[in-house]
Amino acid sequence: MATNRKLGKTTDIRLAMLKSQVTDLILHGKIETTEARAKEVKAIADSLISLAVKEKDNFETVEVKVSKAKLDSKGNKVTELVKSKNGKEYLKVVKEETTEKRQKDMPSRLNARRKIMKTVNKVKDAEGNNIDLVSKLFNEIAPKYEGRVGGYTRILKLGNRRGDAAEVVILQLV
Repeated sequence: MATNRKLGKTTDIRLAMLKSQVTDLILHGKIETTEARAKEVKAIADSLISLAVKEKDNFETVEVKVSKAKLDSKGNKVTELVKSKNGKEYLKVVKEETTEKRQKDMPSRLNARRKIMKTVNKVKDAEGNNIDLVSKLFNEIAPKYEGRVGGYTRILKLGNRRGDAAEVVILQLV
């Protein structure tokens, strides 16, 4: 007997569909799908969330030197006139070096981050900016489920679909 449901799809199509549904579940908090698909997505999502809960505080804060372009009062880059070796003049952007505090993942958290990135798709918002779902998992979703052991999602049955009488459910984060 197979360990997972085939869902009437070939392997690559099935894995892509499950990956996109897990991504939507993490992004929106709930999805509407068939019962068989929801059970598969539930298993994947629960394992990702438990991984994020386990590794959410496994980092250290380090100070990093950062070289940035100096900005004027209007937010434009400050430039200076410089002469090259052959006598030509050109504009050079003035840089300033600062130190910033950043989070540095420990090896096990980095491994967890890579596993999650392999399981979810990259997403953009309406303006075209990237949404970091891995950070959302670690910073927003994992702290909610800190004391809980499993059972991060629930399936609510809606009834049968009109066209093919498939059982339709809502899969949502608890």
